[in-house]
Amino acid sequence: MTGSGRTSGGRVGEGRVGRPDGGPLRVAMITTFYPPYSFGGDAIAIERLASSLARRECRVTVIHDVDAYNALHPGPEPEPPAERPDGLAVVSLRSGLGPISPLLTQQLGRPIASGRQIRRVLAEGAFDVVHFNNVSLVGGPGVLSAGEGIKVYEAHEHWLVCPTHVLWRFNRELCTERACVRCVLSYKRPPQLWRQTGYLDRQLAEVDLFIAKSEFSRRKHAEFGFDRDMEVLPYFLRDVPDDPPPARPEESPHDRPYFLFVGRLERIKGLDDVIPMFERYPDADLLIAGDGTHEGALRRLAVGGERVHFLGRTSPETLERYYRHSIALIVPSICFETFGIILIEAFRQRTPVIARRIGPFPEIVEACGGGELFETAEELVASMRRLQHEPGYREDLARRALEGFRERWSESAVVPRYLDLIGRAAETSGQPEIARAVASAA
Repeated sequence: MTGSGRTSGGRVGEGRVGRPDGGPLRVAMITTFYPPYSFGGDAIAIERLASSLARRECRVTVIHDVDAYNALHPGPEPEPPAERPDGLAVVSLRSGLGPISPLLTQQLGRPIASGRQIRRVLAEGAFDVVHFNNVSLVGGPGVLSAGEGIKVYEAHEHWLVCPTHVLWRFNRELCTERACVRCVLSYKRPPQLWRQTGYLDRQLAEVDLFIAKSEFSRRKHAEFGFDRDMEVLPYFLRDVPDDPPPARPEESPHDRPYFLFVGRLERIKGLDDVIPMFERYPDADLLIAGDGTHEGALRRLAVGGERVHFLGRTSPETLERYYRHSIALIVPSICFETFGIILIEAFRQRTPVIARRIGPFPEIVEACGGGELFETAEELVASMRRLQHEPGYREDLARRALEGFRERWSESAVVPRYLDLIGRAAETSGQPEIARAVASAA
């Protein structure tokens, strides 16, 4: 991949009109999925950032694709939220073509059905920042040329270097070298011929700032041929008060000691290795929060056991209670994730984690000392025993987890770094008026 084609003051041949001083920072966020039309933690993270910016008196507009959600989730649509923060608007794209719209985007790499509406929203909003997230089905690389201002691409997945997003080759193993066409066919998806041309490179030249979610993900992008600079900016959650008021004693949501799993129930999440272990571990149960396409297979694997319990999709408020009372969160993923939001969700509740030594998990756990890492089943069981039967040791990990969350992954720690990156990109591209608007929001 080649270097950026951006020039000072705008894209080649555009000659952007300067932003007048004064007024709030205007941010457009473009993503395929956005709550409640979403599946995973990346969409929730986008919502958190959009809401945080709105609370800082920015004007934020989120553009997402309902057709893409419905194509992957047939059935009744979810209820929209009752309210959103002041300053946050949401544009839900519906082309009238149903699943044909995201299929055209996936195959042609362009927003065929919704491109005109996206460009109209961006033109009318005169945004200072256009922040692209997961654009695979909302517009593909073609959408990167839409709009003006500072353009940001946040790599929530490995879509920039992997047609399946997850570097999970042939739907059975970690990807260590490219075999993209055969791999995509193994997923029963049509190959994207535009990836064999220079189209993606040309569109990426429109972007001022690339963000990876972990140092591991930045390295993995480079390993697979992405040669542009990437900044590392982690996910975040709302702050925890420094001195929370005393809470009344809270009853555990489960009548036995338990370890917790949270996430999509897919094979790449690694539960196939964990569930059978609880037949040999009588001291605690395993509670599984989430749903997904692999749920049926996991339930069959757990048949006959008394220590594995499926909670289904769980509300954030209820899930916090499960975190607080668990011995530890088990994170057994066997794929290359870009981050791991559930780790910092656990840290926020003073819950240690036991994570597989893969992908970004080591850098997160080792950054604060809020858990342990494992590679084998024996190491996992040993960690479980330590955390369950050495309460002083577990308490030390819990304290480190919360301290690490506050310092590294809280809203007050991450959002100012995000704004600083935008401000520096504006200065570098010769748009000081945007840099000043960013500074007013910081």
